[in-house]
Amino acid sequence: MTLPVNQLSDPAVRAFVTALNANDEPGLFEVLTPGATMSDDGSERDVRQWLDREVFASRGHMDVESEADGGRALVARYRNDTWGEMRTKWVFTVDGGKVSRFETGQA
Repeated sequence: MTLPVNQLSDPAVRAFVTALNANDEPGLFEVLTPGATMSDDGSERDVRQWLDREVFASRGHMDVESEADGGRALVARYRNDTWGEMRTKWVFTVDGGKVSRFETGQA
């Protein structure tokens, strides 16, 4: 089962997923705080480089299966043109209504 993005509980996470799925680069960076950080499978990554490679250049898309922690923890089927589809987990830190950190990896 997939949760509709417009029903995700946390507004910042909802905006993040909406922009990611629309391949909306300005919109995605708008929802991130300046200096936002991230990790992928436990390894720290440069946010801009990772998003360019894993989302924008490869048409990333997430179908959210479930949420927890007030909408700041997601399990989603993530797919892009590079890796195909995989089940992933996403954990978001939100400060002042924007995402200051996200961690992703295989679920």
